Amino acid sequence: MITRLAIIAILAATPAAPDGFPFNVGGDFSLMDQHGMTRSQADPDGHFQLLFFGYANCEQICSATLPLMADIVDELEEAATLRPVMITVDPKRDTVDRIGPPLEQYHPEFVGLTGPEDDLQVAYDAFSVDREVLFTDPAGGEVFAHGSFIYLLDGAGDVLTLVPPVMDVDQAVRIITPYVETSGQG
Repeated sequence: MITRLAIIAILAATPAAPDGFPFNVGGDFSLMDQHGMTRSQADPDGHFQLLFFGYANCEQICSATLPLMADIVDELEEAATLRPVMITVDPKRDTVDRIGPPLEQYHPEFVGLTGPEDDLQVAYDAFSVDREVLFTDPAGGEVFAHGSFIYLLDGAGDVLTLVPPVMDVDQAVRIITPYVETSGQG
């Protein structure tokens, strides 16, 4: 597990990327949503996106992060339209037919993205997300270690900032608000 101090050390030792981040993050991908539609990093309606890498039946960090994302979307609904999006790290179980219902329990606008391993790997690489099977739970299947940041993307799919999922809603909203208020969207 990467500690907060390790992240700070990595950030301090890494030269700045062109977009203002001290590292390169984000990029193009093409995956399928729960309706069988192809989606890229850009939102089809130009909305801000909260992007997370996880899996629909996760009982660890995802079970805290997905409701947090839904709460952020609801909290900021008057400032801007945000769309919660999860890219799966478990494509065997998170198929087009099965990824949507668990996510929609958190928020009706939740988008689940999945696809073939090669297509998913493009997204993992773009966001520097590693995934690894930790163990197999006899009752629930494979349990994954995976990236845990929430990425705020603009409508074009460019990363604006990162939100650690260990924050409460108010802290996360304070991070995101300056980005959505200056956009003119609302």
